[in-house]
Amino acid sequence: MARNIIVLGAGMVGVSVAWHLVRRGHDVTLVDRREPGLETSFGNAGIIQREAVRPYAFPRDIGTLLRVLPNRKVDIRYRPTGMMNAAGPLLNYWLNSSGKRYERIVREWASLIMRCQDAHAPMIEASGAEALVRKGGWLELYRTRKAFEERQEEARENHERFGVEYEVLDAEALYAKEPHLGKGLIGAILWTQPWMVSDPGGLVQAYARSFAEQGGQVMQASVEDVLQVDGGWQVKTSEGPLEADEVVVALGPWAGELLGRLGMKVPLFVKRGYHMHYSAEEGAKLNHWVMDAEKGFLLEPMRAGIRLTTGAELADLDSPPQYKQLAAAERVARKLFPLGKRRDGQPWKGARPCLPDMKPVIGPAPDKAGLWLAFGHGHQGFTLGPATGELLAQMMDGEEPAVDMTPFRVDRFRM
Repeated sequence: MARNIIVLGAGMVGVSVAWHLVRRGHDVTLVDRREPGLETSFGNAGIIQREAVRPYAFPRDIGTLLRVLPNRKVDIRYRPTGMMNAAGPLLNYWLNSSGKRYERIVREWASLIMRCQDAHAPMIEASGAEALVRKGGWLELYRTRKAFEERQEEARENHERFGVEYEVLDAEALYAKEPHLGKGLIGAILWTQPWMVSDPGGLVQAYARSFAEQGGQVMQASVEDVLQVDGGWQVKTSEGPLEADEVVVALGPWAGELLGRLGMKVPLFVKRGYHMHYSAEEGAKLNHWVMDAEKGFLLEPMRAGIRLTTGAELADLDSPPQYKQLAAAERVARKLFPLGKRRDGQPWKGARPCLPDMKPVIGPAPDKAGLWLAFGHGHQGFTLGPATGELLAQMMDGEEPAVDMTPFRVDRFRM
């Protein structure tokens, strides 16, 4: 039976949830303070990462921790206040990053990642967004033999366990594919399955248009409050109140604040990131998305130019931007590839919503009938949005989901 449903948040996750629900015949309104795809989903590397079957673990070895401590590295930086404010979740993140805990998390996480392309494909087709998507894989570059060999061993294991496909390239093969990369690289792993998107925000917008074409409503308004009322829910917005049978919270890094007002304390923290677009020096061309694995940044040939995407910054969600990490990445990136001038007026800043066990929350809110949750995807909201939408829609319609969703329930945390 058709129901009236409000989805809060118009990033990749929220748009995908709304798309699946309207496709099932429900009356769906998608609400966000901005147009679809202009927050976290706008600024990522634009890779649908079928190979990412292991979530990013917290560094455990002393050497890496000592390397990070001076707070000058490209791949990870931190603000002391942000570290203190997220001390509890970060401690649990560290505890979950090795041994049996991490192995269990990998199995559960991989069950979602392995569905990512099958979930994106019908949405790409329905939205006519094929021109934004490029197949053929991306390159993970290496400078030292030890790191390269360790990654190859992990790749072999991921192939055996999770069907990850890849090719190992020596220096000669790498430079044949990317002749304008700087010297000093010893090889690369070509992850052959992923799809690359030349305009990540544009793909989310295409999905949102497809949602609207199927009868969904897109409303640009700030969410002021969510209240449980007799027979359903009320969402107070800057454009007036909305009534619904059910509400989905897909607000990414802003989900924690709203849920706190509903009496639910979720250990959400953020990893912030920055990007900038560049021209290429005359005659230079970047053929693939590339990651400098040992430095911790990516270069992606996007529609807007060559995008430089930084690693993670551990900081409070609303802390002022600090561009030193981007500047450090740019210095190294210019040695890797002949970047030209900056194309953007100022760097973009976004925040990845993270949880201490590296898994998202997908499912019902306990003791709050009709409230559903979909957030906390860390680095992979862009990859996992459509799979999340498909699985949550199955749950909301009382069907048996295609994946065991028990590991993704919010009540795994003490609230």
